[in-house]
Amino acid sequence: MKIMKTYKLALVGATGLVGRTALQVLEEKNLPVSEYVFFSSKKSAGNTIHLLGKEYVVRELTETSFDEGFDFAIFSAGGETAKKYAPIAASKGCVVVDNSSAFRMDDDVPLVVPEVNSDDLKHHNNIIANPNCSTIQAVVPLKPLDDKYKIKRVVYSTYQAVSGAGKHGVEDLENTQKGLEPKKFPHPIANNCLPHIDVFLDNGYTKEEMKMINETRKILHKPNLKVTATTVRVPVLNSHSESINVEFENDFDLEELKQLLKNSPGIVLQDDIEKNIYPLATNSSGFDEVFVGRIRRDESVPYGINMWVVADNVRKGAASNAIQIVEAMMK
Repeated sequence: MKIMKTYKLALVGATGLVGRTALQVLEEKNLPVSEYVFFSSKKSAGNTIHLLGKEYVVRELTETSFDEGFDFAIFSAGGETAKKYAPIAASKGCVVVDNSSAFRMDDDVPLVVPEVNSDDLKHHNNIIANPNCSTIQAVVPLKPLDDKYKIKRVVYSTYQAVSGAGKHGVEDLENTQKGLEPKKFPHPIANNCLPHIDVFLDNGYTKEEMKMINETRKILHKPNLKVTATTVRVPVLNSHSESINVEFENDFDLEELKQLLKNSPGIVLQDDIEKNIYPLATNSSGFDEVFVGRIRRDESVPYGINMWVVADNVRKGAASNAIQIVEAMMK
């Protein structure tokens, strides 16, 4: 009888917004893990976590946390924590999947969306980066389109939920709806759209916009791809929506293109305008798929389309994608 290999997995940042969502996904997937260990800051250490019928006490993350040996660790604790502790874990033979931006543009670190570039998992130095949430959902439909029609240029306009800014972003929406002053965002997010996610850079773009540009190029292995982005925070609790304009090198049949997306991994096509069916943030929350609709020709260029892409930014945009990476490596 064949004995299934089991693994030891650590979750760093287990008590945060993404960490809590990761627990839900781990509960659903029931991976071949024989032992889970949960780490957090000193402040949250001692809390209890329930997973798959067992109770765990959250431990404080320290420089010796990985001495006992782990197969995998999912980090959801921010860039500074990742920079300090991920290399320590990696040096002990643990494969780290990091949700922060700390290693995304490192040439020696693969940046992976399993439906798009899982082959990149073959080459790593025990650290794998999870892309930015808004990039993840964008490249899932872009990959099959690029394979078939060869993408020439991409224009992103995003409508990003407050959960993308963590629990303080959620609190800002709730508080500013009551007329209170914002603490996380520079202006009230209630009844507002803020064209300002992360810090402004010297070129006038925000860091979030440049993340989308640079990460798209890296994931698709197209370093010279023409990409531009405007990222906007909107008063929506969860799930990011994106208007994506794509110009191709080659012509296409629109119905054939829709069928290509429909049959591509990780995509749910919702595109029936006669019945007012198109992707909505409220309908995508709680799912790992990327929802695509409003697909139509861009009549201003020879070979272009517009599409509307929606996904749960905390699940597919962070927790689920990281767990899918671990799952792919276990297989």
